[in-house]
Amino acid sequence: MKFESDPIVAEKITKMGKKVVADIFDGNAPAVSLPVRASSNVHYDKDKGLLYLGNSMSERNFLNFAHTRKFMQTMIIASKCKELIEKGKTASIRELYYELKHNIPGTKENTFEGQDESDPLIEDLETMTDSLREELHLKADSSGILFGQIVIEDTGDRIDCSKLGKSGLAIPSIVDDYKFLECDAKYVLVVETKAMVDRLVEEKYHIKNNAILIGLGGQAARGARRLIKLLNERLKLPVYVFTDGDPWGYYIYSVVKTGSMNLAHESKRLATPECRFLGMTMKDIDTFSLQKVTEQLKDVDKKRVNQLLNYEWFQKLHWRKELKSMLNKGARIEQQALASKSLEFVATEYLPGKIARKEFLD
Repeated sequence: MKFESDPIVAEKITKMGKKVVADIFDGNAPAVSLPVRASSNVHYDKDKGLLYLGNSMSERNFLNFAHTRKFMQTMIIASKCKELIEKGKTASIRELYYELKHNIPGTKENTFEGQDESDPLIEDLETMTDSLREELHLKADSSGILFGQIVIEDTGDRIDCSKLGKSGLAIPSIVDDYKFLECDAKYVLVVETKAMVDRLVEEKYHIKNNAILIGLGGQAARGARRLIKLLNERLKLPVYVFTDGDPWGYYIYSVVKTGSMNLAHESKRLATPECRFLGMTMKDIDTFSLQKVTEQLKDVDKKRVNQLLNYEWFQKLHWRKELKSMLNKGARIEQQALASKSLEFVATEYLPGKIARKEFLD
């Protein structure tokens, strides 16, 4: 696979390597600079509705004993990415880990003891080269699924997503090469849980309502977030997010909308500020008489609610009211609780009614 950015990214990695070599020949400690990827260096742009990485920088110095191992690991990951770019190959982050994991000659040390060591360094390399993971020819595991009235061209193959039955289209890590050939959908509905997607597909919600369904299966993966962004950006489709009524679901919505703290350097590419929250909400409990099917807030849920209340991007009056109402009720509500009305209720009344009445939070 080739990208237009390949020569630029390869040159950035080469430049980083040449700087390290120059440090050695000049008698200096080999070192690289990288942005600080910590919450203290993540900021919220209220006007754009996006999280972004600040200007704070740190140094990774080979002669600093605390940095030596990470410095070595950073260099071999960078070298492998340059090799992938030059060969036009793409590797999963799991494949990269196994390809680079080996014993260092003359020592009892391994280059990596686990993928939890290599994954954060890939993100470091993204920020160091101001590149995307995909531009480094790396991809994460696929996560997310799409159903709906849209025809996509993927590397020459024509995929009619309306004819994929109950399986849908698995969303890959890299979607930028997608071409949207036809689309009859009116909007995109992003759904947190796989069980709810299965219910909506069985009820043929996406067909009856001319919608594109995107199932996240939990927290939104990069490929799914990028695809949501492209559907909104290229096709001008409104995006509605449907999650559980708990702090974890609300945070999933905020990640789709504003970006995440871990990937603040990619918010412009991954986040969709125009998306709107459809439910579940604390108001739903009373509106639809769901009091008997709520779940009690656990201590960990309460702690998470208070964390959200402190996030700058949750300071809008309606969100503060929603989160405080959750604490006051001491309750959370799952999407599947709507089945207490009937299996069809979510598809025939709850979602169409809310959209028609424009009952959104943003």
